[in-house]
Formats: sequence, C-alpha cells, structure tokens
Amino acid sequence: MPPVNLLKALATVSGMTLLSRILGFVRDFIVARVFGAGMATDAFFVAFRLPNLLRRLFAEGAFSQAFVPILAEYRNRRGEAETRHLADRVGTALFLALMLVSALGVAGAPLIIYVTAPGFAADPDKFALTVELTRITFPYILFMSLVALAAGVLNTWGRFALPAFTPVMLNVAFIAMALLAAPWFDPPVLALAWAVFIGGLLQLGIQLPALARIGMLPRFDWNPGDEGLRRILKLMAPAILGVSVSQISLVINTIFASFLPAGSVSWLYYADRLMEFPAGLLGAALGTILLPSLSRAHADGSGDNFSGLLDWGLRMTLMLTLPAALALAILAVPLLATLFQYGAFTAADVLQTRTALAAYSVGLTGLILVKVLAPGFYARQNIRTPVKIALWSLLATQAMNLAFIGWLRHAGLALSIGLASCLNAGLLWHGLTKSGAYRPAPGWGGFVARLAVALTALGAVLWFAMGSEAEWLAMGGAARVAKLSWVVAAGILAYFATLALLGFRLRDFRRRAAN
Repeated sequence: MPPVNLLKALATVSGMTLLSRILGFVRDFIVARVFGAGMATDAFFVAFRLPNLLRRLFAEGAFSQAFVPILAEYRNRRGEAETRHLADRVGTALFLALMLVSALGVAGAPLIIYVTAPGFAADPDKFALTVELTRITFPYILFMSLVALAAGVLNTWGRFALPAFTPVMLNVAFIAMALLAAPWFDPPVLALAWAVFIGGLLQLGIQLPALARIGMLPRFDWNPGDEGLRRILKLMAPAILGVSVSQISLVINTIFASFLPAGSVSWLYYADRLMEFPAGLLGAALGTILLPSLSRAHADGSGDNFSGLLDWGLRMTLMLTLPAALALAILAVPLLATLFQYGAFTAADVLQTRTALAAYSVGLTGLILVKVLAPGFYARQNIRTPVKIALWSLLATQAMNLAFIGWLRHAGLALSIGLASCLNAGLLWHGLTKSGAYRPAPGWGGFVARLAVALTALGAVLWFAMGSEAEWLAMGGAARVAKLSWVVAAGILAYFATLALLGFRLRDFRRRAAN
C-alpha cells in the first residue's frame, strides 16, 4: 500500500466532519420543528443520553486509544495472519460484552431512569415513555462499539474517508424518520428512538464491505486469554478514566453555572456550540489521522518519523487554529447574531454569549493541541501519563472556576476551561520533549514570526470589515448572512495571501506516513 498523504487525509476527514456537522444542525432544526419542546422530547433526550455518553466514553474514546496502537504493532511486526486473529478475537469479545451490556440496559431501563432522571417518577406517563425509548435506543452502544472497531482497522490501513463519513448516517436517519415516519408512530417521538437504532445499524453496515475488501472483516473467535486482547483491556482501564475527566468537568461547570443568573447555562451552551465547530473539524481530524501513523512509526522503531509526524501536526494546528481562535473572538457578535438572534434569543443574549465565546477562544488552540499531543502517548501505549495530566487539568479548572466566577460570571467558567486546555497541552508537550519522543525540527522561530504577521493582517481586516457591533444587532437575517460571508472571505484571503507572500507553500506541509 502506498504511503498515506497526511495533508490529503486531513482535508478528507475535515470535509466529512463538516458535512456531518452541517447535517447535525439540519437535524436539530427539523427535530425542533416537528416535535417542539415538551414532555415527549424531554423523555427522548434523557433516553438517548446514557447510550450516547457510553459511546463517547467507551467506543470513540477508551477503546480506540487502546486498540489502534496494538493493532498497528501487530500489523508492522507480527504479520497479516496474527493481525487478523487479533481483530477476530477483539471483535468477538467486544460483541459478546456489549450484547450483555445492551441486554442489561434494556432489562434495567426502569432503574436507569430512576437514577438518571428521578424527577420523571412523579409523572407515570412520562416515566413509562422514557423507559420505552431507552429500551429502543440502548443497543446503540453495541453498534457504535463495533463501528469504533471497524474505524480503527480502516484508519490503520489508511482508509480515512469512510470512517469520517459514517456519522452522517445517524443524522440522515434522524432527518428521514422525523420527516417521514413520525406520523406512523404513537406517540410520534418513538420515531426518534428508532432513528437512533437504525442510524447505528447503518453506520455499522456501510463499513463492513470496506473491511471485507482489505481482508479484515472480523470472524467469531472466542479466546479470552489472547495476549493482544489482554493488553488492550489493560490499556483501556486508564483510558476510560481519562476520557471521563472531560465529561466530569462539564458536569461540574454546569453545577457552577446553575448558581449564576438565569440564562447563564444557555449562554455557555451556545458559545460551546460555536467552539465545537473548529474543534471538531481540526482537532478530531488531526487526532484521527495521527494516531495510526504515530503507532506505525513507533512499531517500526522510527523515532525520527515519529517526531516528524508530531512536528507536522503541531505546525498544522497552529497555522489553522490560531486564525480560527482570533476570528471567533473578533467576530463573536456577528457570528452569534447571524446564527441565533431570532425569536426569544435577544440582542442581550448575544452580548452575554459573546463574552463566553471570547473566553472560550483563548483555549481553542490548547484544546486542539491536546488532540495532537495525546496520540503521541497513546501510540507508545502510554495512557497513564495523559490521564494524570488530565486529572491535574481538572483540578486546575475547578480552582480557576472559584477564582473567576465571582467577577467574570459565566465567562469565567469558559475562561477556566480554555486556560486548563492550554495547561494540558503544555504538560503533554513537556512530557514528549523530556522523554525525547518529540524533538522540534529546525525553523520554528521563523515559522512563528511569519504566523504572527499573518495573524496581525487577519485581525486588522476582520476588525475594520466587521464595523459596529450595534449594526449587527439591528440588521435583518439576510443582511447578516451576506455581510458575514464577505467579511469571513476577506479574512481568509488576507491571512493566506499574507502567508503566501511570506513564503508559505502548500507543498511544504505535505507529509507522507510510512506504512
């Protein structure tokens, strides 16, 4: 197989992620329009919350971090036959374990709702509906765990496009069921639960032919004593803790926000939605393509290639993330007004959300750097160090929450998350450089200086092109969209034109990972 072009892979994964995010917004719009907000939608969101949380913690987090490095090691060092056996045995164990978890979730749905939404018990109809929805949605964790297995294999083989496209299928299922099937269900919200079930099946189904084409479609092979399986399980234990840290931090921040004036939780939510856009497009994409490439380099014993991959990832992150963070801070009011200032979301809400978005933007680069640096540890099968750093970052977040909340209110909570992300990235970078795994390549001084000039040009163009914030709050929706489009286009042109004038060329960022 030819070496993977990482720049092309990054563009592919980011493009597919963008498509998924756009369809996600369409899905939210349609669900809100068809079902509104009330008892039925409350029941569905609670029912979907636990399997979705388990997906984030287990399937897309801990399992992938533990599985991909071991799989890459087998492929590079042990040959095709042993690699197939590993995939078969891991797939079998995963299927059986998640079948059991799904069965327990379906049988224990009433207890789950008593624990996760105790207030629903006061309304028997609402409680019964939530239990029914939970029983339909819970097998989603089974499908998504198998999807994570398939994606790990395909990414290790350099097939990035299909795994990146896969989340689109869940949004398609939601949209189709909400628009076409809801009238056939009683109550109609059952259509959303079946959309989750069907979406999980579709996401798994579209990956099976791709696995078959590379000869890696898992077969039943029950061998709980397998060495590779045991190593993966051993790595997963700290990985689950590490992935849980971010979820715990969000819960604690929500608790803090609940003591602030009404609207604080919503202002943070809408600011976070905008932050997640570049974080998903860049951070998730970089992490996805770097982990298998770094794992192969480590398995080959190629320290220079390993360090070079990290250097490439860091430069790409700074070149693409710093302008995004600057644009979010400067264009906070235009972006928020264009996207959200309709109906009950007032100009005052825009201004309050603006402060949270500006605070979040401080940490955007750190947040994405973590996605690049953490795989440097995972690829070396060292998960404990990132977990320890994540725990220290969690403690720092809560200390800063206490320090900032009194005078910055909800923006202080956003700022604490941003600064803690930068701390996390800094500690990961220090650990990789101290161990010798990462050695900065020559030319960093000139690279940073040229970025600073381009960022200055970007900031100046956006500031002057944006005009008065008061004008944005008073504009109509169509006028906002039109003006925001050309302001963003002007900023992009100014930034990349400046980089080109300073000697940046696209070919300088092309990199191939050895297979």
